[in-house]
Amino acid sequence: MKRSLFCPGGTDAVEMALKLSMGNTNRYKILSFWDAFHGAGFGAISVGGEAIFRGQISLLPGTLHVAPPDCYRCPYGYPDKESCSLECAKMVRYVLDKEKDVAAFIGEAIRSMPYIPPTGFWKEIRSACNDFGVRLIIDAIPQCLGKTGKMFPIDHYDLIPDIMVIGKGLGGGIFPIAGIIAREGMNTLEHRAIGHYTHEKSPVGCAAALATINYIEKYNLVDNAEKQGAYALKLLNELKEKHSMIGNIRGIGLLLGIELVKDRKTKKRATEEAEKVLYRCINKGLSFKLTMGNIISLYPPLIITREQMDWAIKIIDESLSEVEKAC
Repeated sequence: MKRSLFCPGGTDAVEMALKLSMGNTNRYKILSFWDAFHGAGFGAISVGGEAIFRGQISLLPGTLHVAPPDCYRCPYGYPDKESCSLECAKMVRYVLDKEKDVAAFIGEAIRSMPYIPPTGFWKEIRSACNDFGVRLIIDAIPQCLGKTGKMFPIDHYDLIPDIMVIGKGLGGGIFPIAGIIAREGMNTLEHRAIGHYTHEKSPVGCAAALATINYIEKYNLVDNAEKQGAYALKLLNELKEKHSMIGNIRGIGLLLGIELVKDRKTKKRATEEAEKVLYRCINKGLSFKLTMGNIISLYPPLIITREQMDWAIKIIDESLSEVEKAC
């Protein structure tokens, strides 16, 4: 992967990747996952799968969706990873075979909830894309530069996409800069402008990105993400034994998720309880995002220390106890 083009933000980068794939294949359809988020631009919300962005808007034609990998709530009915037969990946192959004229498949290597795909998932997707001449786009915007314990999420799967989209952490979380990195064979639109944004090649953005990369490498922050994430998972699994409201713990590196349920057997989402936990944590000084209404999504910075992790999880523990007692 040698070719790169920069732009101001992740939405722009995703749409550059879509345009490049369409121009490279002379096809127009894009396949992606339901519930995915790829940005707030017109093309990005079309390939995204979140209703809050898609409602009451005429979207880009030819955007197709399949169910995402979710091993806790498998859309194909498998109870756990051990019994998984990769139906989620096989469905991608099925759709590519039926549609014939798909330009690209786009997805996050590790969805940001986080949802960690089952073993062999990306090998099957890569194979299907190869078989049907479809370009594989990996959206690594939320996780690039070390968040998963590897510099890029594709490094966990020995996966080489046709295009990888990067952003967010590329500018240190401070300066807006994003871009695409593509394999040499994608360089087929030399005389067309797939970007051409006003601040496309911002020298300040490039300086911020270089400073970020240098700092990450100098202080071994990718290793820190891996170590602190493994430590946090251990503590969170201990919390699961203590709190019946926790239905599932998952994570990789510093992408961590706590799924709250009303009942572990039915897996009914504890959305109201999750909201109460959120505001109790905020009042104690800890902020995070709720995903799907009931998943506590923790994405601490690469520089987090063990002491800070202990402090954060202690607050979650206390807040869970308070909400459970009130219920």
